[in-house]
Amino acid sequence: MAISKERKEELVNQYVEWASQSRAMFVTEYLGLTMKQIDDLRTKMRESGAEFHIVKNTLGKVAFERAGLPEAEKFFQGSSAIMFAPQDPPEAAKMINEFARTSEYIKIKGGYLDKRPISAVDVKALAELPPLPVMRAQLLGVIMAPASKLVRTLAEPARQVAAVIKAYADKGAAAPVA
Repeated sequence: MAISKERKEELVNQYVEWASQSRAMFVTEYLGLTMKQIDDLRTKMRESGAEFHIVKNTLGKVAFERAGLPEAEKFFQGSSAIMFAPQDPPEAAKMINEFARTSEYIKIKGGYLDKRPISAVDVKALAELPPLPVMRAQLLGVIMAPASKLVRTLAEPARQVAAVIKAYADKGAAAPVA
C-alpha cells in the first residue's frame, strides 16, 4: 500500500521528534517476526518508556539525517525497526538484547547513544552494564573505602591501649588478695 507524501512527512517528523527526545536509539533487523511478537515487544518497550517502530529505510534515513545523526545510511538496509529510548539506555539495551538473544528473527544492527553512532557490539556491551542503582552503590563503595580505612587506622592505637588496660584490669581482678 502506497503512503501519501503528507503521511511520509508526518512519519519523518515523528521520527525526528522521537530521535531528539531519546538518549539512545537502537536499529534492528526484524525479518520473520509475527505481528504478535512485534506487539509483545512493543508492549514491553512501552512499559519501560521506550518506543519500537518498524520504519521504511528511506524515511528512517531522512529522519536521522534531519535529526543530525551521522552515518544513518549504514543502519538502513534490509528490514529495519528502531527502538527509541528516552530514559534509561542500558535498560533499553538489555530489553532489545534479551529479545535478540531469544528470537532468531531479530538482529541488532547498531544505533546511537547520545547522538553518537554505536555498533551492535557496543549495544550488547551497554546491555551488560549493571542497573543504575547498583552502579551508584559500587561508586559510593569505592569513594567510601579510603575514608573507612582511615577511620580504622586512626582508631587502632586507642583500641590497642584499651585492650592493654583491660588485660591489666582482668589480671588484677583475677589475682588473689594476700
